[in-house]
Amino acid sequence: MKAPRVTLDQWRTLQAVVDQGGFAQAAEVLHRSQSSVSYTVARMQEQLGMLLLRIDGRKAVLTEAGDVLLRRSRQLVKQASQLEDLAHHMEQGWEAEVRLVVDAAYPNARLVHALTAFMPQSRGCRVRLREEVLSGVEEVLKEGTADLAISSLNILGFLGTELGTVEFIAVAHPDHPLHRLQRELSFQDLETQMQVVIRDSGRQQPRDVGWLGAEQRWTVGSLATAASFVSSGLGFAWLPRHLIERELKDGLLKPLPLDQGARRNPVFFLYSNKDKPLGPATQILVELLRSG
Repeated sequence: MKAPRVTLDQWRTLQAVVDQGGFAQAAEVLHRSQSSVSYTVARMQEQLGMLLLRIDGRKAVLTEAGDVLLRRSRQLVKQASQLEDLAHHMEQGWEAEVRLVVDAAYPNARLVHALTAFMPQSRGCRVRLREEVLSGVEEVLKEGTADLAISSLNILGFLGTELGTVEFIAVAHPDHPLHRLQRELSFQDLETQMQVVIRDSGRQQPRDVGWLGAEQRWTVGSLATAASFVSSGLGFAWLPRHLIERELKDGLLKPLPLDQGARRNPVFFLYSNKDKPLGPATQILVELLRSG
């Protein structure tokens, strides 16, 4: 890659001359001599091979080419400043990245609320978000490849902070045979029908949470796929209310009239990597997730 001929200091100097309206004013702001500022700009124009400024009376005015280049340079200088700030924050223990693994059933709206509030406080810290299902969250946390985890499971050896419940509803298409029975349903009724369940993304000890032992079972890879299947009349499932609000409203899904267990409200918890101290950015995100 070709090395740039013009330095960031030169671009900053040009910006100061334009913003302050002249070489003398820029020199005062930059705490340099006027001759030094003039030389820097002159050298810059020589290196670029074009005129960037012209003198109009006693004021330095941009040429057309100078105007284009200066506008582009402002973003360059801003990014360089942000990079330096990030390096300073990292030196003080501020993390460059927070790794968050979340069960796919946890509402995106809650995450968006917390992450939106985190952005202006992040100081350049990135959030790497990863979705897993059931024990997949636990495995990622125990492997040490996540700083924070959100799960409805009781993860052995970790102390979780309660974030609230998520409502799951037993649903099927309005024309499904279970609805055509037109009565209160028992678990025995469900056992004769096909149930759609979500595949546990864990590899070591995957769980069949919520499966009733139905004679027929379709296992799918995501909640969205399960909702699509059930909305099309292919089986029944327990699905998060927040994910199927539109299908319920449009009449594509209808709650099953179970005598018990029609709704489930698992509690979700926030866990942290116990082998790694929480950095300042992670602590801020924790508080935002708790309050969201």
